[in-house]
Amino acid sequence: MAKYKVNKEKCLGCGMCEVNCPGAIEVDKSGKAKILDSEKLAKCGGEEICPQGAIEKVEE
Repeated sequence: MAKYKVNKEKCLGCGMCEVNCPGAIEVDKSGKAKILDSEKLAKCGGEEICPQGAIEKVEE
């Protein structure tokens, strides 16, 4: 299974990830995205769902 991380420096907190993949990722109180479900995120398109390129695949 693919694993992902959020590059906090690239994340603008725009919320497009939540729109593109509801339930897999959310913008938290800090204003940055947080991954909730990597498996669901992978099904939505993984790093492709972020227009800023803030979601990055983690090599295992």
